[in-house]
Parts: sequence; structure tokens; C-alpha cells
Amino acid sequence: MSNLFVTLKGRLAGNTKKIVFPEGSDQRILQAAIRLAEEGLVKPVLVGKRTELEQKAASLKIKLDDVEVINPAEYPEFDAMIASFVERRKGKATEDQARELLKDENYFGTMLVYMGKADGLVSGAAHSTADTVRPALQIIKTKPGIKKTSGVFIMVREDEKYVFADCAINIAPNSQDLAEIALASAETAALFDIDPRVAMLSFSTKGSAKSEETDKVAEAVKIAKELKPELTLDGEFQFDAAFVPSVAKQKAPDADIQGDANVFVFPGLEAGNIGYKIAQRLGNFDAVGPILQGLNQPVNDLSRGCNTDDVYKLAIITAAQAL
Repeated sequence: MSNLFVTLKGRLAGNTKKIVFPEGSDQRILQAAIRLAEEGLVKPVLVGKRTELEQKAASLKIKLDDVEVINPAEYPEFDAMIASFVERRKGKATEDQARELLKDENYFGTMLVYMGKADGLVSGAAHSTADTVRPALQIIKTKPGIKKTSGVFIMVREDEKYVFADCAINIAPNSQDLAEIALASAETAALFDIDPRVAMLSFSTKGSAKSEETDKVAEAVKIAKELKPELTLDGEFQFDAAFVPSVAKQKAPDADIQGDANVFVFPGLEAGNIGYKIAQRLGNFDAVGPILQGLNQPVNDLSRGCNTDDVYKLAIITAAQAL
């Protein structure tokens, strides 16, 4: 296991957080939850019917002794949850609508976090990103000053750690969106002991090409610098100018980033999603995430192609975000 997770596990020792897993019956979730509980890293809460989960656990030769199981249909505070949901939605849902919505495990799990019954949520093994993010945006909502959540990956290879954003949520961010993503990504980097040096990426370096696309990134750089002038951030950069010192010296000798960036903000979802997968598959980086940022409480989204180890790692990250 990389040094990143050794560090995070050290932080969680004695600071165990309760993380809810709405997809309790999924084999990968069950196995990861048991491992997390046995290691004392997280207090897992599985959403589902106990009899079904116990049967599934028995078939996997594991026990649910150290795991909390909550069945929405038998939850004693369900009426209070309905009332809290209606109040939070401010007239956008009736009690009857809330009752139906909260039968959905993702809505139910997100309300457990909102009501303080859990510290964070991990879902997405069997649901789309939209199914995980929609309840979070409606209930937990974004932090003050943040209009949109975004999704980052921590790219890990031995002692190397980088942040790639946005690789999961915003298809075509504008300049303001990119600036917000950059600042949120810097905060995420710091959470994982990465001293953020943020590069705003494009197919142009400091005006070497001119188009609406490059102008958008250049404007994002200006906005981000105005919002947080103390942050080391620059652009627009081609990736090599942001990452290779000799290229930076040639292409952008006066830039604040000199081939030493560790947080990379892509200009759109296409580039971000392709970029992280290339690093993962060709560069043998471990892609941890997507980690959702900008929310008031931690909610994170798994890939439906995830394995048990992915669930385990994302739960540790979610617990660390909740510290």
C-alpha cells in the first residue's frame, strides 16, 4: 500500500468515522466493509435488509458482527427523516414525495449523513454517478462560494502523488467553473499532504495558440489568482510545459510553475477523463477516486467497474475528509 494510505490510516487511528454504504448487498461493498471494521479504520453502516446481508455474508464466509445494518423500511426515525428532507428541500418536495424518495438507498444514505447519523457516504458500485451525486447536491449541497461540485482523482505511483481535475462531473466548465475547480483541487491536495502547485491545462502554453478554448483557460487563471493570490497557480499550459522543467524553461520561462506542477486542472471532462485513464493504464498509476469536492459533507462515487480494494481505499479517503 502506498505511503498515501499509510498516512491516512495513521490519521484515522483513534478518530474512527462512520461511513454509510447504500449498496450494502454488493459483494465488493460487503467485503470492504468487513475489512475496514476489522482494522478499526471506519465504522461501516450498510443499507439493506439484515437477513439478506447475512445470507450474502455467509456465502462469502464473512460475518457482520462489527458492521451496522439499517433497513429503511424498519428505520425508527424515518418520519423525522421525512420531515428533515421536506424542510431541506424548501417546498420542492411534499411529505408523500419525500417518503417515496427516501425508499431509495442513496437518498436514505445521504440523509443519514445530513442528519449526523454518519460522517460520509460511499456509493456508485451499482449506481451511476448521477444517482450518487443528485441526492448529495439536493441535500448536503455545496459549500459557500462553490456553485458546482467537481470530481478529482488522486494519481498515486509509489511515492508520486498528483491531483487530476475535473475527471468526473462537469462536461464543459466555463472560466468561473474552472477557477472554482482549481481552488477546490488545491484544498483536496493539501488534505493528502500535497503542497499544491496548480497548472491550468490547455493545448496552448501562455498564448502560443489563440482560440475561445484557450481564452477560457487564461481567464480562469486570472479569476483563480484574484480569489486566492497566495496559491501557486498558473497557465494556460500544455501538459509538458506544466510537468517537464526543461520544456517549461523553453515555453514559459516567466511562469510561476516551472515543470513542477502537482495539481492538473483539465479544460473539460473529455480531456480529464481521458487523461487520468491514460496515466492509469499506460503509466501504471493507481487512480483513487473520483473524490467529490465542494460539498458540505463528504460523499464519494465509485466506478461501477471497481473492485473491493477500490471500495476500501475510497472509504478511507472519505473518512479522512470527515476529520
